[in-house]
Amino acid sequence: MLEWMVWTGPTALVFAGLALLLVVMAVWARISPPVARRGFLRIETDRGDRLYIGLISAAVVLAGWIAITDLSMWLALGCALLVAVVIGIWG
Repeated sequence: MLEWMVWTGPTALVFAGLALLLVVMAVWARISPPVARRGFLRIETDRGDRLYIGLISAAVVLAGWIAITDLSMWLALGCALLVAVVIGIWG
């Protein structure tokens, strides 16, 4: 099914997870409209802004991890998720 894009299973899962996350965020925004607030990022952000900044920051952590160390990518994933969650909650 995914051979035409030469995707691996994990790659497909990541993109399916991102699509699901966007759908969940859209439904959540419909039920409870986001309210902008100011956190440690020092800019006014709502849930969607913090999600986007968190995803970009997680990608930077993962890319930096690959560039700097040969340690396990599972540890990198944990660090990236932690960064995204911290930004999402307190950003």
